[in-house]
Amino acid sequence: MPSLKSLRMRIASVKSTQKITSAMKMVAAAKLRRAQEQAEAARPYAERMGKVLASLAGAATAGAGAPKLLSGTGSDKTHLLIVCTSDRGLCGAFNSSIVRLARAEIRKLQGEGKQVKILAVGRKGRDALRRDYADLIVGSVDLPKKKLGFADAQAVATKILSMFDADEFDVAALYYARFKSAIAQIPTRLQIVPFAAEAGAAPAAAPSGAVYEYEPEEGEILAALLPRNLSVQVYRSLLENAASEQGARMSAMDSATRNAGDMIKKLTLNYNRSRQASITKELIEIISGAEAV
Repeated sequence: MPSLKSLRMRIASVKSTQKITSAMKMVAAAKLRRAQEQAEAARPYAERMGKVLASLAGAATAGAGAPKLLSGTGSDKTHLLIVCTSDRGLCGAFNSSIVRLARAEIRKLQGEGKQVKILAVGRKGRDALRRDYADLIVGSVDLPKKKLGFADAQAVATKILSMFDADEFDVAALYYARFKSAIAQIPTRLQIVPFAAEAGAAPAAAPSGAVYEYEPEEGEILAALLPRNLSVQVYRSLLENAASEQGARMSAMDSATRNAGDMIKKLTLNYNRSRQASITKELIEIISGAEAV
């Protein structure tokens, strides 16, 4: 049985941990509101751009000279996986769920004889994938320690475009967690090269009998919008990740705080029982000594 001193030290240690987890929960809750607002504000713009591009793509692919970002390379031999995670832990299964989805896709593609490359955005995903797929990682990007901005997404998109222009891959997809609520984050795969409309995102409907005429031509508009769309989708995924991370951390720290409280109750009960047993033993020894005299 542990001594009274060790029990006191353990109770004090768990109480200190509980204070830390409680503080982290409150900080995550404060950050979650702002991150959620940013993620929800980015969705309509990204979705509307996807619908406009889907509408333009229908006309552009019918003719010759479609942009390479739309038509692709004509092959799907080499796949680039952009795995977006966080730089920090203590956020439950947030990072592991994204990495699990990416690993499943890697195994599937390799089983089909495809070549796989990984671009890791965030330290946690890079470290997790490095254990099994270190030879597949072709680059990594660390997230800003302070506020996430569109320039950070543009830097990632620029790297992807440079690799595509150098014919280093044929298909690229983003892997991130779409924010649903503080207790629900959905691991998501989104193909960004070549452009593919999201499931359920139909092109914008035109009024009955309306005919759209574009100036300049559809191909020129797509050539300007497709690289921009790449940056927008990367930015959206990073914002979704930021909100999902804070929601997952708030839930994880809430569970840790409650678990610490349960542990403190159990340790306190054991401490009281041990103390009572020790006092009873001392009383018995005193009474036995007095009777012996």
